[in-house]
Amino acid sequence: MPTDSLALILLIPLALAGLTLLNAGLTRSRNASHLMLASMCAASVAMLIYVIVGCSFAGSGEAGHVLHVAGRDWSVLGNGRLFARSINFDGSVGPYILLLQMFSVGLAALIPVASGAERWRLAAVCGSAAILAAIVYPVFAHWVSDQGWLGQVGFLDAGGAASTQALGGITALCVAWLLGSRQNKFTAEGIPTAMPGHNGTLVLFGAFLALVGWLGLNLAGTHNSNLLPLAAINTVLAAAAGALGALLTTRFRFGKPDASLSANGWVAGLVAISASAPYVKPAAAILIGLVAGPLVVLAIELIEVHLRVDDPAGAISVHAIGGIWGVLALSMFADHGSFLAQLLGIATLIGAVLPVSYGLNFLLNRFVPFRVQPSGERQGMDLSELGANAYPEFVTHREDFMRR
Repeated sequence: MPTDSLALILLIPLALAGLTLLNAGLTRSRNASHLMLASMCAASVAMLIYVIVGCSFAGSGEAGHVLHVAGRDWSVLGNGRLFARSINFDGSVGPYILLLQMFSVGLAALIPVASGAERWRLAAVCGSAAILAAIVYPVFAHWVSDQGWLGQVGFLDAGGAASTQALGGITALCVAWLLGSRQNKFTAEGIPTAMPGHNGTLVLFGAFLALVGWLGLNLAGTHNSNLLPLAAINTVLAAAAGALGALLTTRFRFGKPDASLSANGWVAGLVAISASAPYVKPAAAILIGLVAGPLVVLAIELIEVHLRVDDPAGAISVHAIGGIWGVLALSMFADHGSFLAQLLGIATLIGAVLPVSYGLNFLLNRFVPFRVQPSGERQGMDLSELGANAYPEFVTHREDFMRR
């Protein structure tokens, strides 16, 4: 990894900032400060725990612990040391990889905060982020690396569509299941009620800001410097196509374009192209984004209306569904992608990461209760957990009290 990659890696925190602003705008104003602080805490805990514990499981480029199956050695776990003591800081690529992984695990831990918004306690957010960074993320990240068993069978994921985006989205689904829906989200008949976000400007600005961070993420994952321009072009094209695809879908389905769903379509395009940005032609990147945008719009409706999962910012659809589509699309449009290898990676996400993540968060919930008390949720997470509203000069939730 060349020294110039450091500049690209340092752009990635803008992806975290962009997603945080987008998610805050998609929630109600009485929870805005709490969501942004929870996002900061989740990323902070994840990065610290990854360096302390997680990077030892992920490994630092070596095969690590192996299983001998069918006459071949398959690497299933890294054999690094705690506190990143296996990393050589004398000019090797190890520190670059560590920094990239730190930002990636912080991004993965931030995603579930959106699905648990308006009801997830701050202590539980930190505990869940620690579990993700210590166990779930590093083990799967090792599997999909060149030395891991998925990498050995040909699985490709340049920018973390599987190891960061889909993994974070699947964890978001687990969190939403454990928390249950927000008060008054569903009627007695199970019909979802609209709970619109409080600031469309934050949503759209966050989407724009995320693009810069994603350029750093996808370009840093491109090992061939000659392919950097292609990866950048494809990243921009997929985002643009995703936004326009979502906009047209909402225009035809609802009569008018929806700004928040269009922003989610933009991010879904970024998520989907993460797997294959340096591997596909620009026409394929446009197609990947054009599928990702409408797919997310339909997935949000399916998850909310039919599965009755309350996901305030659509994080499950954007990151889990968008990431899985991106992994699959690589095998369809890249010259050297293996369909079976990509399918095996998706099956591993659903068959291994999902139950493990749910089980670990289920246990955590027994010791650190996830959900705030009903009175605290009704009051708003800003006041109940932080003691102050993000917008103290406004009446932010009068209508909820008028219902009672």
